[in-house]
Amino acid sequence: MSKRVLIVEDETNIVESLAFLLRRDGFDVSTVPDGARALREAERTTPDVMILDVMLPNQSGFDVLRDLRAHDRLGATPVLMLTAKGQARDRDEAGQLGADLFMTKPFSNAEIVAAARRLAGLDG
Repeated sequence: MSKRVLIVEDETNIVESLAFLLRRDGFDVSTVPDGARALREAERTTPDVMILDVMLPNQSGFDVLRDLRAHDRLGATPVLMLTAKGQARDRDEAGQLGADLFMTKPFSNAEIVAAARRLAGLDG
């Protein structure tokens, strides 16, 4: 059974790239382009990993993470947060809200796949 990953990202090029890389590595991938739909899609798909952008339309990645962590069934879902900023403040807030990993864009293909695999329990 393949591991499920939910990508919450509004930049089409990044979504396409991540989805391709992760599918090629054996993940079952679903995507949503905004924060408002992220929790509904997570409830529907029960992802093993969520890749979550910080800056999203309608609801920030921080708000999505806060809602996810408060969810009875999905609260322990591993989350990799992505940001174009990379500011210490963003990293600190992500950590306080319970993000498992934080990665700054641009990232290498190998780095993102390795992070998803680690969070899904496929490595180590």
